[in-house]
Amino acid sequence: MINIGILTISDKGSQGQRQDKSGEAIRDGVAEIKSTVVKYEIVPDEKDIIAERLADWADSGMVDVILTTGGTGLSQRDVTPEATLSVIDRSVPGFAEAMRARSLEKTPMAVLSRAVAGLRGQCLIINMPGSPKAVRECLEVVLPAVPHAVDIIKGVVTEHTIGTPG
Repeated sequence: MINIGILTISDKGSQGQRQDKSGEAIRDGVAEIKSTVVKYEIVPDEKDIIAERLADWADSGMVDVILTTGGTGLSQRDVTPEATLSVIDRSVPGFAEAMRARSLEKTPMAVLSRAVAGLRGQCLIINMPGSPKAVRECLEVVLPAVPHAVDIIKGVVTEHTIGTPG
């Protein structure tokens, strides 16, 4: 069972002025893998608050994967990538690259995403887009790799073999 944390970054959401539809999209999406959501919170677009929450959850040992949503665009308040980069030990760029590649199939605006992914200790952190539609599209491409990534991070899998038919 994979323990998931969902961290929604939204000024309006943190003030109760907007429903968290992208966080709900993540919750619905992760139901497709053997997982349970153990942490959930909405925080404002403040780098220090985001970084503190990511570090606290990752260091708690209770969360295997943190999926953030929001704050990955170009506005002055979009600071999720900077907060994430300030707390990770190692970058895992393939997740963000795959999400951008998938999103580019839908819209040329995907190039504006600044999402990142990485490891803090034994916790994988992945920045997701802020729109529910984009979250669903990106989860389709990253979720298949998440269980294997968690197994590698935890030391369950030490070799990578690709099964071949018959």
